[in-house]
Amino acid sequence: MRLIPFILRLILFILILVGLKSMWDNFSSGNWIPDWVSGKNKTETVHTLVLQEMSAMGKLELVKYNFKDVVEQEVVKTWLPNAKAVLIVQGEAIGCVDLTKIQIADITSEQETLVVHMPEPELCVFKIDHEHSKVYNTEYAFMEEGKLVNEAYLQAEKQIQKSALDMGILEQTKENATKILTPMLEKASGKKVMLKFPMNAKIDKLR
Repeated sequence: MRLIPFILRLILFILILVGLKSMWDNFSSGNWIPDWVSGKNKTETVHTLVLQEMSAMGKLELVKYNFKDVVEQEVVKTWLPNAKAVLIVQGEAIGCVDLTKIQIADITSEQETLVVHMPEPELCVFKIDHEHSKVYNTEYAFMEEGKLVNEAYLQAEKQIQKSALDMGILEQTKENATKILTPMLEKASGKKVMLKFPMNAKIDKLR
């Protein structure tokens, strides 16, 4: 029978230790009242972060176009009123050159001139700035509003890509690459530097 009082005293001792630890934890965090007394809930966050991919970055961004567009998206219906959405969209397009594509064979030296055969310029980024874009108005969208707005953003992104290319962002990327890289390479090599880009013209095959 002596075992039961001993077990009770042991349980009481453990509870006292737990209570003291809880009070000390709250005291250390600036909270004088224990959580189990105040009834406050504690929030705990657990992160499981996994690195999925690591990529080497060698794209030199040389020009950026900023766009602002008013997009009107409409779904034409047979019987019901047409669903409409009007968005004010801001976005950007960036032209770059991928320097990782340059090989040793692409660099030749001719007496006092260093010739570098450059890769084709790229439109490496074209995207919507969602932080500064907004939905101006929707009509008769009802349950389709989310789909309608997403489609409008998608069309706006495609238009940014098309407009940037039509406005000559790739040609501007070439010019900026020449202005920026030529003096740097000339200073490093001590020679006159010439950057050569691939010709865009395509010759049709003879039949």
